[in-house]
Amino acid sequence: MTAFSAAESAVAMQASGPPTFNANVPHFARVYDYWSGGKDNFAVDRELGEVMLKAVPGLGSMAAENRRFVHRSTRDLVVHEGIRQFIDFGCGLPFAPNLHEVAQHHVPETRVVYVDNDPLVLAHARALLHSHPAGRIEVVGADLRDPAAILSHPVLLATVDRGRPVGLTVIGTLMLLADDDNPWSLVEQLRNAVPSGSCLVVSHLTVDFQPAEVSAAVTAAGDAGMTLVARTREEVRRFFGSWELLGPGLVPVSVWRPDLPTANPVEASWWAGVARKP
Repeated sequence: MTAFSAAESAVAMQASGPPTFNANVPHFARVYDYWSGGKDNFAVDRELGEVMLKAVPGLGSMAAENRRFVHRSTRDLVVHEGIRQFIDFGCGLPFAPNLHEVAQHHVPETRVVYVDNDPLVLAHARALLHSHPAGRIEVVGADLRDPAAILSHPVLLATVDRGRPVGLTVIGTLMLLADDDNPWSLVEQLRNAVPSGSCLVVSHLTVDFQPAEVSAAVTAAGDAGMTLVARTREEVRRFFGSWELLGPGLVPVSVWRPDLPTANPVEASWWAGVARKP
């Protein structure tokens, strides 16, 4: 658990620096909010959102499927895997029910640390997210590209018990990191920082089902100055390392333990999976 060393926190936080806000540049959290029917977005986000929707008309339903995956995976980690604390990396704008609401519905004592680097996300999360009295939620401003800064943050250290299993949720976030950022190494650092019995939850945009359409959406994002990478199933599988994938494995997002049968799961164009640390 060396990544949880409090002695590293001041240096790590200094290195990461504060996030900046620019309403003239689209941000994926706000584009995603637009697709989800939210109101916490700007004209530049809506413009890019519409361009991407023209390329992949189902992006709105994909966003909804991704949210449902969050709900199902959180519920199952709490109920079946005994997870009582989560770190949600790239949490995005609040959209009820949020992860902590699902978890605390089943076990009120659950603790959740939300992490994001967008000032609007952080402001909304701090204002709108409220814990069950028996549990605890915290919001940390940090960048996934600096895992040490997150894992050694004083707020996280005061909230997460380093000796107990942790649910690491990285939902729709890793696709915002370029290959040059080596996201596989970043996630490996997260995996190495938690004990046996911890679980990793990942969802990721893919080109495997609709290559031309998704590639056009990725190009549109790039033209707007946003990094967006759609990866293959093999590339997404690497994020789990040697951890054991829970059934049904790495599957289209709507197929992961659905509450209801899905009509056309491949339209989701997102891979999703949950793995447990041996």
